[in-house]
Formats: sequence, C-alpha cells, structure tokens
Amino acid sequence: MSVFNYKQRNNIILTAIVILGCFLVYALSSLFSSILGAIVFFTIFRPVYLHLTEKKGWNKTLVALLIIFTSLILVIIPLMSLSIMVVGKISGINKDTFNLQEWVEKIDDYAGRNFNQPHLAENTLQKLGAYATDLFPSILGSAANIIITLLVMYFLMYFMFTQIYQFEAGLLKYAPFREQHTVKFAVALRNSTYSNVLGQGIIALTQGTLLAMGFYAFGIPDPIFWGVIGTFISFLPVVGAPTLTIPAGIILIAGGHTFKGIALMAFGLLFIGNIDNVLRMIINRRVGNTHPIISIIGVFIGIPLFGILGLVFGPLLLSYFLLLLEIYETNRMAADRLERIRTGPGE
Repeated sequence: MSVFNYKQRNNIILTAIVILGCFLVYALSSLFSSILGAIVFFTIFRPVYLHLTEKKGWNKTLVALLIIFTSLILVIIPLMSLSIMVVGKISGINKDTFNLQEWVEKIDDYAGRNFNQPHLAENTLQKLGAYATDLFPSILGSAANIIITLLVMYFLMYFMFTQIYQFEAGLLKYAPFREQHTVKFAVALRNSTYSNVLGQGIIALTQGTLLAMGFYAFGIPDPIFWGVIGTFISFLPVVGAPTLTIPAGIILIAGGHTFKGIALMAFGLLFIGNIDNVLRMIINRRVGNTHPIISIIGVFIGIPLFGILGLVFGPLLLSYFLLLLEIYETNRMAADRLERIRTGPGE
C-alpha cells in the first residue's frame, strides 16, 4: 500500500512539473526570440490565414508558406538590412569617416566657446557608437545564430498555422482559466499585439519618413540614415523622432543658419510631434491602447534581452504579464464569490 494519498501524490507530480518546466524554460531561453516572434506573426497573420483557407478555399500548406515568405520579405530582410546600415554608419564615427564630421567640429567649437565643453559632440557620438554595438547584438553576432533563430521561428509558425485548430484547442485545454476568461485573454492579447507591433510600427515608420524628408529639405547630411534612427527611437514614448530635430537644429545654428535651425526644430516638434499624437489616437481607438509607462519600462526590459527587437518585444511581454495579472484577479474574485455562496452569509 502506498504511503502517499491521492492529494500528496498529485502535489509531488505538480512539484516535478514545475521544476521540469523551469528547467525547460532555461534550456530554451536562447530560442525565446524565436518563440515570441512566432507568436507575434501568428497573431498578426491569423485573420489572413483563416480568410484565405476558409473563405477562399486555398491550400493550408500553401497559405502558411506564403505568409512565411511575406513576413521574410516585408519584415525580416528590411529590418536586418537597416540594422546593418545603422551599425556600419555609427561604427564609422570613430574612424572619422562619418559625413557629419564637419558638423561635429562646429558643435564642439560652439560648445567650447559658450559652455566650456570643447569635445561635447565627439564624446556623445562615441558613446552612441558603443551603445549601438549593444543595441544590435543579433546583427553583430554570428550568422549561424541568426539563421537558427529564423528557422526555429518559421518552423513553429508553419505548424501553428497548418494545425491551427489543434493548436488553439490545446491552448484552451491547458490554459489555467475558465473558457470565457481564456477567450477574453486571447482577445486582449491580440489587441495588445496589434497595438505594440502594428500600431507602434506605423507610427515609427511615419515619423522616420517625415524626419528623413525634413532633414533632406534642410540640408542635413545622410537623411535616410537619420530617418532609420528616427524610426527605431519612435518606439520610445516622449523621446521619439521629433527630438532628433533639436540637435540637428543646433548644428544648423552653430553653422550660422539660425533661421533654418529654428525652422527645423519647429517642423519636428510641432508637425512630426502632432502627427504622432493624431496617429496614436486613431490606432488606440481601433486596436487598443498601450500606456506610455508600459512602453518605457518594456523597452528597458526588452533591449538587454533581445537587442533592437526589445523595442517591440519588451513592451509586448510586459503587456502580456499585466493581462495575466488581470485574468488572475478576475479568477480570484470569482472564486471568492463562489466560496461565499457555498458557505452562506451566516458562516
């Protein structure tokens, strides 16, 4: 006869599951970007997949491969290309081959005469170069790691799409919520993903494009490069692409172009900044709202873990965590109500 009763055996099994689960999470930590990327792409392209397979009657395997190819062409390759360009440009600063060297000298001369900081711009750009090295680890790392990450992500995506009903049924079965709460969580997760990825992506791309056009119009060197930088930092609330027009305006003022400098800063802070607010209001109304505090804290969490992808993945993870807390609180309150009904008011 066993020395353990049913409840004790169940607790031992649960403890083993938790320990083994923690070990598996640790073992798979290097592939976390692949897993999270697959979830993001699945969430975004799920309506497209269902429309093409159910309403249009297309082959499931063909649609899954088409989505993989589309994401590779529209997202992965452009992101990697732009990242390589940014790293190459910033790395060139320390070799005095950067096109803005003459502007840097003007700022240093102006800062030296007025603020007793003769190497202000040079030191700042060197720090930016070091920071960029940390910000783009996936690009500066080995090509093998990048290929493995993408292969795992697309492998997961393929089976998530081709076996979509089994995948979602499994999530419903093993989710630690009631079915109605699980559906609510899935909807909130979808809205959060749309807000953080699609919403912020549209805002960032718009701001970066306007910044590049403004820099080109006002004669700032390498406007495309700065437009890409503006696109990346537009994922940061408060900071955003418009703030880049401030140092650019100072460069123009230091070079004797006072009116152009002031006009450029006004263009960035008034026009690009207001475009950002208008787009954010429209997107938040349609796909959900991501609080700026979540974005800021999420970026600080995500960048050390994922590099440049942390600009998206960090706020996304934090949003998912807060959603889980909300569902947990809902379940706890429901359990308390049931307990009060069961025991009765008099007990």
